[in-house]
Amino acid sequence: MRIAQVAPPFEPVPPRLYGGTERVVSYLTEELVRRGHDVTLFASGDSRTGARLVPVVERAVRIDPSTRDALAAQLVAALGKVFKRAREFDVIHCHVDYPAFPFGSLVGTPTFHTLHGRLDLSYLRPLFQEFAGERFVSISDAQRLVVADLRIRWAGTVHHGLPLARYPFSPEGGEYLAFLGRIAPEKQADVAIAVARRTGMPLKIAAKVDPNDRAYFERHVAPLLDDPLIEFVGEIGDAEKPAFLGGAKALLFPIDWPEPFGLVVIEALACGTPVIARPCGSVGEILEHGRTGFLADTVFDLADAVKRIDEIDRAECRRVVERRFRVERMVDNYEALYREALEERRAA
Repeated sequence: MRIAQVAPPFEPVPPRLYGGTERVVSYLTEELVRRGHDVTLFASGDSRTGARLVPVVERAVRIDPSTRDALAAQLVAALGKVFKRAREFDVIHCHVDYPAFPFGSLVGTPTFHTLHGRLDLSYLRPLFQEFAGERFVSISDAQRLVVADLRIRWAGTVHHGLPLARYPFSPEGGEYLAFLGRIAPEKQADVAIAVARRTGMPLKIAAKVDPNDRAYFERHVAPLLDDPLIEFVGEIGDAEKPAFLGGAKALLFPIDWPEPFGLVVIEALACGTPVIARPCGSVGEILEHGRTGFLADTVFDLADAVKRIDEIDRAECRRVVERRFRVERMVDNYEALYREALEERRAA
């Protein structure tokens, strides 16, 4: 198949440091190339891929300080370029959320929109109502629940998958708790610190701080970093991530928002590290309570779960990812959606 993958221009594909969506796009693209598909990746010019790369901006928006209007870069550069060439592709697969919604109905090429973000924002409802006939893909069944009353055309749900060779299994783990991702109110790094303090276990925080979240960091997190139990590592990339996750006793994921998936959860499990999380959004769909970690709401219950973490078999954490969250399974599911759309087009 001739497939166009359209990535957000905010981070390179794959991202150098933080960047969940761009990392998943990279895994999907490279596996499609490995399977012999003719893949064109529309992404920032500093991306690395085995596919044919079409640069939509010279450098990723977050890396290039001269780029201020990220939405314009996304709309004009990425979407304009790909849909002008729609006839060159059998399938167009967009990962840029709502800016791409209007384009699919303007071309004959089947177009998919994988939704990587939260769907409970009020301004999204009229967009879904207007473009309900587009082919939408959710990354968890839970992600859809907040718009279950709308007649949206769901092509399917496809869970994220990992190339497991990049996440070696760590059978022993270590003696610290880990927090990995982004410092933001909905990620609740301050709660993770409270849990570590209550258990007396060291906590390592590997996370980026976006400008929009700087005030939260300065007010709620920075004052807590003087505690000798707490180590702020900062933002890390793929090279450091497996050792960071695999060396942890457990990953803390005390989120307070409708998490669409939670890529870091399966990254930790792939390394054999169990996860302790709040049951928000898709977490209960991804994490198996009592088998790959624990679900709990309050600081007290999260801390109690830390004390029980040795009940979790690290080898079973790895086996669950091998069974449910391999990149090969993710790509199998996307290929099935692509073929179904092409069959529909031929039948029409």
